[in-house]
Amino acid sequence: MLKALFRTMRPRQWPKNVFLFAALVFDKQLLIPGSLLRTLAGFTLFCLISSSVYIFNDLADIEADRKHPEKKRRPIPSGQLPAGVAWAGGIFLLVITLVLGYWLAPAFAAVLAIYFLLNLAYTKWFKHISILDVLILAAGFVLRVHAGVTLIEVQRFSPWMYVVMSLLALFLGFGKRRAELVLLSHGAGSHRKVLDGYTLPLLDQYIQIVSSTTIVAYSLYTFSAPNLPPNHAMMLTIPFVLYSIFRYLHLIHVEQAGGAPEDILLSDRLLQIALVLWALAVLAVFYLS
Repeated sequence: MLKALFRTMRPRQWPKNVFLFAALVFDKQLLIPGSLLRTLAGFTLFCLISSSVYIFNDLADIEADRKHPEKKRRPIPSGQLPAGVAWAGGIFLLVITLVLGYWLAPAFAAVLAIYFLLNLAYTKWFKHISILDVLILAAGFVLRVHAGVTLIEVQRFSPWMYVVMSLLALFLGFGKRRAELVLLSHGAGSHRKVLDGYTLPLLDQYIQIVSSTTIVAYSLYTFSAPNLPPNHAMMLTIPFVLYSIFRYLHLIHVEQAGGAPEDILLSDRLLQIALVLWALAVLAVFYLS
């Protein structure tokens, strides 16, 4: 039962919370022990609050998930995890996360609460409204970035990162919707109502728009943000971003992947290499130049 509860907490989704480290890295505080420890603690708490969201989401979607070709295997819809145990686990995670989050920083606890309430509203209402559903998911990533800002005394963090994060999250969100539409084919609406509001050509247009603007926004950031080295070395990281976006487009169009971006991140070696090289390049620009 504990194993089933842990699976329902979706540890494979926790890499999404790495965006809390954006403020730490891009404000050049990665080597400051106090800031690093606070951000690590915040990352852990955000993993727990997101796990509570996944538990409550599965409880709300039991019947729909039982009709889904993949989600029916999850512990709650499959019956491996009793609903009562899931409720208890979700409530415990929520309470302990908010308490510890307030102890860490009141502003951080406020972000945790907003994130939880936003996802609760998403589960209840917004997930059934096309376009708005992806916008709400993107807002969750922006909140992750802002959560990292609340944990340290930011001095040079650029607002451009909020813009880039918003566009990147929209890109991944529309890519996920496209993969779901392909997977479920003509019966998509019976599994996820919001998919009736999308078509493959429409999603391809959305993806084209947000992928292009993501590249432009990131490129503008690399030479116009006030906290960057004056030698414009950050522009050297643009090719890694280009390849990562093009690789993801290849995966969702050619290999019909993308239903779960975190699964792609954990399984596609070429994308992993590109992201690691990008991260190393960023660290070199900020901390060695």
